[in-house]
Amino acid sequence: MDVIVTIQHPAHVHFFRNAIEELEHRGHDVHVFAREKDIAIDLLEAYGIDHEVIAGRASNLPGKAAIQLAYEWRLFRRARKIGPDVMMAIGEPGVVHVSAALGCRDIVFTDTEHATYRKRFVYPMADRVCSPEFYQDDIGENHVKYPGYHELAYLHPDRFEPDPAIAEEIGLAPDEQLVVMRLVSWEAAHDIGDEGIDDIADAVERLEAEGARVIITAEGDLPPELEDRELSVAPERIHDLLYRADLFVGESATMATESAVLGTPAILVSTIEGMGNVRELRDEYGLVFSYADGRRHERAIQKAVSILDGDEDWAERRRQLLADKIDTTNFVTALVEDDATSVDVFRNPALPDQ
Repeated sequence: MDVIVTIQHPAHVHFFRNAIEELEHRGHDVHVFAREKDIAIDLLEAYGIDHEVIAGRASNLPGKAAIQLAYEWRLFRRARKIGPDVMMAIGEPGVVHVSAALGCRDIVFTDTEHATYRKRFVYPMADRVCSPEFYQDDIGENHVKYPGYHELAYLHPDRFEPDPAIAEEIGLAPDEQLVVMRLVSWEAAHDIGDEGIDDIADAVERLEAEGARVIITAEGDLPPELEDRELSVAPERIHDLLYRADLFVGESATMATESAVLGTPAILVSTIEGMGNVRELRDEYGLVFSYADGRRHERAIQKAVSILDGDEDWAERRRQLLADKIDTTNFVTALVEDDATSVDVFRNPALPDQ
């Protein structure tokens, strides 16, 4: 088959990269089209994934609309030449519109309940919308849920083996505690109007006062006094870093989830509420702690300090999680090759072994 995959965010590279490799190994032709977003292009190049960039960046809503129109037109022109059997994306309207125009099948993945535009104007038009079981909305007959997370497409133990050399690369002593901090720009359409950590310098100072080393990865520029804490390893090594870390503190639900499935406790500081993955990882597995109210900054730092000073068995909590979940890449590739059978397996409890 000819399969088109579109990339709009660095996390999409991670989600699809193993599926792309497996599908190509099975003889399918996979065509990857991307738009510039943070380090997405760097990751595609680091993983050796052939791709074409068909859209640039935009920093405001009018610019985003113009870029989206140009992106969809370019995607249509290239897809028309390819004649795809299947098009795939994460929550992206372009593949739904283009696949409808070309008469091919589309698969849209989502794990973000607060992306209201997509729920109204994208998902109803899709052939198949796939989400983890924690996703709280019912999209319709085209919706199928699976027992996993997007992050288990690339961080399931069958897909990821951490490299312990990361500690030496960053000069971390064997007994030194490490905190990874993630700051977001709040410019994404579904993030506008929200906020996270109130005072970055205060958070770093108080974590370092506990003896921990703080490494920051940020979408924007850091204050001059914190620039020496910015991430200094290649972007594709971030998951080795998260695995080695003793704690994650940040504003990104994606990185909080990545940390959790790796067995690293995560503190999410964000006014965005209602995310099913955060609720499940917090309430069922105790691997994420989320703070959204007016005291979120202070409460998050207090919890961070208690974790650094504690002795919880986070590895056991991770084992419980993995026992309940699947390798998401297997689900993605099965949907591409045989949508009807794959969906039936997840909707029919009488077929547990397939």
